[in-house]
Order: sequence, then structure tokens, then C-alpha cells
Amino acid sequence: MDGKNSSYTYADAGVSIAAGNALVKAIGPLVKATARPGADAEIGGFGGFFDPRAAGFRDPLLVAANDGVGTKLKLAIDAGKHDTVGIDLVAMCANDLIVQGAEPLFFLDYFATGKLETGVAESVVAGIADGCRQAGCALIGGETAEMPGMYADGDYDLAGFCVGAVERGEQLTGERVSPGMVLLGLASSGVHSNGYSLVRRLAADKGWKLDRPALFDADRLLIDHLLEPTRIYVKSLLPEIRAGRIAALAHITGGGLLENIPRVLPQGARGIVDADGWAQPRLMAFLQAQGAIEPAEMARTFNCGIGMVLVVATSDVAAMTQALEAAGETVLRVGAIESGTRGCTVRGSAGTWSARADWSAGHDG
Repeated sequence: MDGKNSSYTYADAGVSIAAGNALVKAIGPLVKATARPGADAEIGGFGGFFDPRAAGFRDPLLVAANDGVGTKLKLAIDAGKHDTVGIDLVAMCANDLIVQGAEPLFFLDYFATGKLETGVAESVVAGIADGCRQAGCALIGGETAEMPGMYADGDYDLAGFCVGAVERGEQLTGERVSPGMVLLGLASSGVHSNGYSLVRRLAADKGWKLDRPALFDADRLLIDHLLEPTRIYVKSLLPEIRAGRIAALAHITGGGLLENIPRVLPQGARGIVDADGWAQPRLMAFLQAQGAIEPAEMARTFNCGIGMVLVVATSDVAAMTQALEAAGETVLRVGAIESGTRGCTVRGSAGTWSARADWSAGHDG
């Protein structure tokens, strides 16, 4: 503004109310498409309602989780690919709920940026809606914050919040885990949403050409491998949980196999992972080779091709494998539960690495 008596507007400060309203209008159909029993997935109110009884629950325990996507967002922003990070956002929350035995019911998002670009935000929300459909939960609300000066041009951040429910007495706590049980792994879809600070450091130091075919896959761009969205395991696992065939689940996020498996084990139970029991995915092998990353560092930084670990009785392994493969999962036998100090040991031809369960519960690292 030029004169000291000029009339200021919010737009003069860099915030466009019109852009925000346009976004709400644009995403309305995307949100509506996530409606499910218990929620109509309408937006525009001050809060979203959910009716657990309409969803079929009698005496539910509510389970809540929140998370973000981390610096995977920076790769997406730099590449101008915004349509899949919303799936990652939902996955990181919904997969944390299913390990408690909880069905994800509804989701809310927080999108923050310096200057709202409606097209970018709409692409992100489209991904969130896609993730909600995959997880079977309703997108019932969210917040779009335009904050000039808080973010560099083009940057944005995301946070997600998901609430699920499980009937009282049916929650997974790890109490049913005992020595002699088997560890089954469900294949990941890539790096998922942890370890990207290291991925980005390697990309910068090694001069990767992200917009060119990957060295290990001439048919696909490297950036597309790196931005492959986190797999959502909810719909394939929920029937097995309700059938009582899963003793415990571990979502393999920050901390990798070493630090996530012990989080779902009782005292006296130790997870023993056979690192030679499955082939390292080409992307993981590429990352390890490019960074000369020690195997122990791989085991606590990346998922190493395993996005979810199930603890099941030996007698259930065959039926469980068949059911999950029919649901579209790749199932791998990755280890077993033995007697010992609560924790995890990863063994393989490259060495042996161990971790104890001595961190603060509730944080992925």
C-alpha cells in the first residue's frame, strides 16, 4: 500500500479468501466420494460427525493416530507431482490403527502453505480422498492454512488425523504372542514414508537424474519409484483380525524392522528375523549400493521391502497366506518368535543386529 491512510485487505497480506473458497468447492465431490456408514463425508461445518452405531459397532473402543509424510513431500514438490502424497498421509495413520485391531472410521487433514495454489491443493486432497477410499474411512473435515512468510514459495506441509474403532475385548495388544509363533511379512510398495532425508541426501550427493529411467528399471522413472505411495493394508487385514487369526501386527515405519517389531511383543518374547528369507527389492538394493549403507543401518532406517509384520500361530500360516494373497498381498515368511528379552534380532549372511524395546511408546522415530 502507498499511503498511510489506505485501506488494507487480507489479500494485501498475501492471504486469498477467494482461493480458499474455490478449493472447498473443488474438493467437495472428492470428499463426498469417501462417504461410508456412519458419516456422510460432507464438509463446510465447524466439525464432522460420525455415528459408530451406524457403522455396526456395539461397544467400541476408539483408537486415534496422527502422522505426516516427512521429507517425501520435498521430493514431490520439487518434481511437481502432488497426486499421491495424500495416499501416503492416510496410509501412515490408517496402518497404525489396523495394528491395534481397529477399523479406520474417519480422517481429517491439515494442509499448510505460504500461498495457496488451488490446483496443487486439489491434487493433494484428491490423493487423500483416494487413500481414504483404500482404507475404508470417511474424509469428514480438514484445515487449509495459508500463512505468508512461514513457507518458501511452492512449499507446503501435511498432517493427518485418523480415528478408528474396535469392539471392546477384540483389540490387538500383543498379549496373545508366545514363543513358537511365526512372523509373516507383507511386501511394501517401496520406501513408503520413512528414510527420505537419507534418500534426498543420496540424490544430491550422487547427482541422480530423477526424471530419467531408474538404473534398475529402464521402463520407469526413478522419481516414480521414489514417490510410489505407501501401501494401505487395512482391507486385506481386517477380515483376518476379526476372525481372530492374528496375534499381533507391527507397522514397519521409522526404526525399520529392528525397532517396530518389539513394540507389539510381550515381556519374554523376542522377534527373530531371517534377513536371508526374502529377496531385497531392487529399489532397496539400489539405495544400499549407492550409499554403501551398512546392513544394520538399512534394517533400522528402511522397511527393506516389508511394510507390515504379522505374528501368527504356525497352524494358521497356510490359511493366512492363502487369504492374504487372494486379497492382493505378497506374503513372505520372515522369522519367528523365540523366548528371550523383549526385542528383535535380525540375522543374515551379512551379520546380526539387535534392538531392545526401551523407547517411549507411541512414537515412530
